[in-house]
Formats: sequence, structure tokens, C-alpha cells
Amino acid sequence: MALIAALAIQGVQMLLVVALAPAFVGLVRKVKARLTRRRGASIVQPYRDILRLMRKEVVLAENASWLFRAAPYLIFAATWVAAALVPTFASGLQFSWTADMIAIVALLGSARFFLALAGMDVGTSFGGIGSSREMLIASMAEPAMLLTVFSVALVAHSTQLSTIVQHFGEGVGLRVSLGMALIALVIVAIAENARIPVDNPATHLELTMVHEAMVLEYSGRHLAMIEIAGALKLLLSVSLIACIFFPWGIAQEGRGLGDMLVGFAAYLGKMTVGGIGLGVFETSIAKMRVFRVPDFLGASLMLGLLGTLLLFVSRSL
Repeated sequence: MALIAALAIQGVQMLLVVALAPAFVGLVRKVKARLTRRRGASIVQPYRDILRLMRKEVVLAENASWLFRAAPYLIFAATWVAAALVPTFASGLQFSWTADMIAIVALLGSARFFLALAGMDVGTSFGGIGSSREMLIASMAEPAMLLTVFSVALVAHSTQLSTIVQHFGEGVGLRVSLGMALIALVIVAIAENARIPVDNPATHLELTMVHEAMVLEYSGRHLAMIEIAGALKLLLSVSLIACIFFPWGIAQEGRGLGDMLVGFAAYLGKMTVGGIGLGVFETSIAKMRVFRVPDFLGASLMLGLLGTLLLFVSRSL
């Protein structure tokens, strides 16, 4: 019975992230609309869009290969697994031993790899432009992400998320290195999810778009899978920041149902604050030129490196 209960709780977390991801995107859009004095669509509009795409017929290019057809499902699967490994309302779940930060970075990298290949598969100019820009961003975002992982791992003595959440939940104090790691992780999350100022998810201008350029040829259920994967990735990024640097309310291993319900309420509150903060940030800043993106990501790379070096120096003294 204990094993069945543990598997059920793990299944609840897996369903929770995929169920909340479109609502989180809808919240960000609603906040941006209200800040620009527009009524905006409902928070549940992304659910309607996904259902509408699921009912539409798939239109494929004549020269599309099997990779173009399989990529949406591979991208969705890798992103869903990565999002389900991040502690939301509880840590120490049945599959928490697989929730390693390096493994999550690898899963996101594999999803990006298939998305870039799919963008180039049909042979359109837009797809090639988007894929090349995506790889340019990834070449700097992934090292910055790994340096952030090393900074956090040096404090918690582990790269496993459950151990990190438990260690940070007990209190680690205010550290300059962790502040640098937090800022670096926020910058990487913005770039990884193609948000302003790196990219504008609401535009289809060929000179500026990155993510949208790679998925222009998709339609129907294939596009729905990519849209869900994009929403999951955004929720994953905010959940990762919340569980590492703001682990308040997360139920630790062995806690009862009451603590998990408190953790669930705390998680909803954190995601609400994160969605509102993202909407305010994107409304208050302009999109930068593509050629300035390396400078933006270079700042996160340097912050992650400085944070890691500070921890090394402090441990050696």
C-alpha cells in the first residue's frame, strides 16, 4: 500500500505540472494585457487553443521526413519528464532519486536539439534562421545553467533536487554567491523560454523571431504538442527557481497529507507571484536586438562563474 500511495503522489505531481502549465501562460498574458490597459483573453484561453489545435487536421510539407513528424512528441516527452522531476508541493517522492539538476539540463538540451532539427528539416529559410539563433542562445545558456548548478551543488553538497530543497529549507543564510546564481538562473530562464527581451513569443516578424521561426510549418496536433511543451518549459523554469531559492512550504519526505496540501497552496502562490512578476518585467522592458543577446547571456555566464569561484574560495579559507 505504501508503494501504491507513493506512486499515486508521484502521478499527481506529473499531472499537476501538465495541467497548470497552460494556465500559467494564460496568467502571464492576462497580466501583460491589463498592464497595457487591455482586457485581454481569459486565463483559460491557452486550454481552448490547445483543444482547437488538437481537432484540426495536420498539414505536412511534401519534403517533411519522419523526424519532422516525431519531433513534437519527443520534445513534449522530454520536457514533461524534466518538469515532473522538479519538486512542486513535496520533495522526496518516488522518483526523486532521478531528479538530478544535470539530468534536467540534459533533458532540456535534448528537447532543444530535436526542435532545432525539426526547424531545419523542411528546408525553409525561416526554420534555418530560427534554428541557428536557437543554437547561438543555447551555446551560452547551457554553460551558464551548469555553472548555476555547480554553485548550488557546492552549498548543498549534491545535485539532487530533493537534497537541495531539504538543505536550503533548513536555512543557508544570505550569500553573495547564491544571489549571483539566482540572477544567472533568471537570465537563463528568460533566454531558454524565448521571452522578452531575448525573444517576443507574440510576434511573427521574421527578422526578430527565434522560437516561432522553428515551428511555423507545424499545425494541428503537432503544434499543440509544441505549445504544451513550451508552457511546460516555462512552468519548469519558474518552479526550479522557486524550489531552490524559495523552498518555503514544500513538504519534506515522510510528511502527511496536510503538509502536502499546504505545499500545494504554497506552490500555487509561488506560481502566481512568478507569473505576475514575469508579466510586469516583460511589460516594462523592450526587446533587444539579436546581436545583443550574447552580451545578455554573457552576464549570466559571468555571474555563475563568479558565484562558483566565490564558493570555492570561501571553502578553501
